[in-house]
Amino acid sequence: MKMNYRLAAAFLVLFILHAQGCSPSGKIRGRKAPPGQCNQENGSDCCKKGKFYTTYKCSPPVNDNTKATLTLNSFEKNGDGGGASECDNQYHDDATPVVALSTGWYKGGSRCLNKITISANGRSVDAMVVDECDSTMGCDNEHDYQPPCKNNIVDASKAVWEALGLDQNVGEVDITWTDA
Repeated sequence: MKMNYRLAAAFLVLFILHAQGCSPSGKIRGRKAPPGQCNQENGSDCCKKGKFYTTYKCSPPVNDNTKATLTLNSFEKNGDGGGASECDNQYHDDATPVVALSTGWYKGGSRCLNKITISANGRSVDAMVVDECDSTMGCDNEHDYQPPCKNNIVDASKAVWEALGLDQNVGEVDITWTDA
């Protein structure tokens, strides 16, 4: 029997990528927010009624140069981050470099109050992990009627964006990060 080595190599590459990555864990159906219940500060999305949103219980592996998407979030009271931060049940000033990590990277709170180093635009900044950017749930009151986070999100305060010299109006930026 003749073996197609290219096909075998392609399957091996796909298997390795799948094993190193993170597959979706499910979907949730969006619900429309009651009036005034979805804060769209910093360009945050609100769930759309009937739309399905992908959920994740995992995130890509962390290494010394983990690729991620940086998003902007307000951790202040009445900010688009919703309630108090998960790690310390407090709100944080937008001038403080703090972040929320996707569920897999948040690791059940094991990174709480630890610092990560974020790099982009030729600059780096240390920021404290204070919250989870929930990749498993969303479209409800607890999540400010916003969709679940993708599995590769570092949701950061304005202070992080400013330290990296990034335009806060762009919405998302490719970055790398590592535990500090």
